[in-house]
Amino acid sequence: MCSWERFCAFAREPETRKVAADARISVGGAYYEVDGELAGEKVLLWWGLFDHELFVEWNDRRFGPYRAEGGPIPLHRYRKRKTSRREIRAQTVAQLAEQISLPRSALAGGPEIERVSADIVPLSKVRFADPDPWGQFTYENTLSARRAISDILERPLGELPGDDLSFIGDLVTRTLNKAEIEAAIKDRF
Repeated sequence: MCSWERFCAFAREPETRKVAADARISVGGAYYEVDGELAGEKVLLWWGLFDHELFVEWNDRRFGPYRAEGGPIPLHRYRKRKTSRREIRAQTVAQLAEQISLPRSALAGGPEIERVSADIVPLSKVRFADPDPWGQFTYENTLSARRAISDILERPLGELPGDDLSFIGDLVTRTLNKAEIEAAIKDRF
């Protein structure tokens, strides 16, 4: 015969859940507040039939036991979660960054700065000739090119005479470049 704790361990079943942003998990209508570093992570819950406590596993590390918290949070009230080790480390780095400062001689241009600047060779500046990579210079297909031509002319293409329609058809099959199409349409019309 085994002990009660060992029997409760047999009755535990794993369940994958995501921890809320406030480092809380809801199980069976009760909220359990877990470590702050687990906030927003997918964890494995070990919850048993006979347990009053919750065990959490994340990245092969076990956390717990966690007991259920008090009743529901009143409307428009929030509980502050504990800061995790990761957040504490980030705060200390931010404080160190504020404390680091340059010596006044570096800002004033002392004699050692002038010696270092004499050794620096200026780089030649060459303007980049490639067009903007984020802009669209061509239409996706012939239909979108025909719609754009209709917008340039401010009238439907069906109202145009046959020779103008054949000109537009030849132009769209030859190129989809926006600048070329716009220049050709302005020259023709």
